[in-house]
Amino acid sequence: MDLGKEGPLVHIGACLANLLSQGGEGRWRLRWRWLRFFNNDRDRRDLITCGASSGVCAAFRAPVGGVLFALEEVATWWRSALLWRTFFSTATVVVVLRGFIEVCRNGRCGMFGEGGLILFDVSGVTVRYHAGDLLPVTLVGVLGGLFGALYNHVLHQVLRLYNLINARGRLAKLALALAVSVLTSAGLYLLPFAVPCTPCSAAGAAAASCPTVGKSGNFKQFNCPDGFYNDLASLLHATNTDATRNIFSTGTAGEFRLDSLLIFFAIYCVLGLLTFGIAVPSGLFLPIILMGSAYGRIAALVLARFVRIDHGLYAVLGAAALMSGSMRMTVSLCVIFLELTNNLLLLPITMFVLLIAKTVGDAFNPSIYEIILDLKGLPFLEPKPETWMKDIAVGELAAAKPRAVTLQVVERVSTVVEVLRSTPHNGFPVLDRPRPGVSELHGLVLRSHLMAVLRKRWFLPERRRTEEWEAREKFSSTGLAEKAGSVDELQLSPEELDMYIDLHPFTNTTPYTVVETMSVAKAVVLFRTCALRHMLIIPKFQGLEISPIVGILTRQDLRAHNILGAFPLLANKRKVH
Repeated sequence: MDLGKEGPLVHIGACLANLLSQGGEGRWRLRWRWLRFFNNDRDRRDLITCGASSGVCAAFRAPVGGVLFALEEVATWWRSALLWRTFFSTATVVVVLRGFIEVCRNGRCGMFGEGGLILFDVSGVTVRYHAGDLLPVTLVGVLGGLFGALYNHVLHQVLRLYNLINARGRLAKLALALAVSVLTSAGLYLLPFAVPCTPCSAAGAAAASCPTVGKSGNFKQFNCPDGFYNDLASLLHATNTDATRNIFSTGTAGEFRLDSLLIFFAIYCVLGLLTFGIAVPSGLFLPIILMGSAYGRIAALVLARFVRIDHGLYAVLGAAALMSGSMRMTVSLCVIFLELTNNLLLLPITMFVLLIAKTVGDAFNPSIYEIILDLKGLPFLEPKPETWMKDIAVGELAAAKPRAVTLQVVERVSTVVEVLRSTPHNGFPVLDRPRPGVSELHGLVLRSHLMAVLRKRWFLPERRRTEEWEAREKFSSTGLAEKAGSVDELQLSPEELDMYIDLHPFTNTTPYTVVETMSVAKAVVLFRTCALRHMLIIPKFQGLEISPIVGILTRQDLRAHNILGAFPLLANKRKVH
């Protein structure tokens, strides 16, 4: 199928990292003391980022590319410690992978390790380009940006349709996956009949290598007589990795016909749009590389009079242009292609193509990853806030939301249980009343801490403040960092529900607070730079009659879609413009 392997491997790496940070699940949970260092949100996020970068490294055997992919796409908050941690993770992956490749030489492990550590090696060709080559290469970059933006637009519509189909249940998911499988099988088998056979001599192939029988290679005989091969079948009847290796091969200008490349490009465009989103683990890299490499070869054949660079290298440039036009990555893509092809001489011209394609694509729509994040409703904040966010104050945004759920420093158990059961919030503002008629903000308490108190049943028979040593005797930092769980699992008696909890030992008394007049744009910048989950809004003017807190903001609240939903007039104004 038209699928990439980096998606499943990134997911597997992130899942393994998440399980390791918790020490496993259920009866298989590990109790190693060193695992307690990952029992907090920041280190757990860092470990998951390392797992994701290891997945990219395992998919493409590109250790530095995996680190830069995590920096450019995966991590919202980056710091210097995370750089060497991801680098260490990807280095470990490469060492282990290299060891297995050495052990599995000569087919001892089947197809594992085929192609060596460099998947698409084109280092054997000398790259020479001159000022006259910049015009066709620029055209490749511009068209790659246009095709990438168009691909993102169509895939967005397809994924919206698939969401409606998949929401109907398992049978609908299964039927959709089967339909795409049947279409893929029929297309890949029948389409090679549409092109004529090509003599091996026309491709400059040796008699021993053409046609290729029983193993990977550039020449598939399909329905052709001896001494001939079917170039379209050579691409369609190979694995995606082998097809990419074939189309990237250098010194093969006459190996693939223009009509075969056009058919290959068209069918992989259709299959790439239809396959991603079905109930099958899939990635986007390899399908877009295949489409882009075919597009690069087509450009080289059409511009044959102006092209002096090898056609296989044009395929590399076409793949880089289409990927940059769709995914809008630059640095990580450049390094991944460098590690995939092992040709340092391609670096300057690849950088040139990537920048052009990204610039053109950005003029039309966001990257494919941002589109998918938006469809799934995940609270991933953009690096830059929208310009219209400067015109909205955080106090106005808080006023458009439901009123914040607050707790008292000493709260009744039944109230805490009811708040946890009726809301999905992760943090709650805690208010204190030092004297009658006066209310002040004491801090912020997390849901996991409230659940830890309820699990330990640290209740007080009367409303009073406890001493710090009382809480330290009962709770450890490791226990407080565990996942919250469900409040419905607790079986509390009516007598316990009528008791009290002192929240002040578990409250963060220095949460991030901003004045209600701050713009939403500044709040977005603060959320990203300080790695926040919550931001409390306090009133500009203080007084006895005024509440000490205006509201609380989370990442979900600062998504552009949710802000526009809270301000319909602003959304309508943007539509008119």
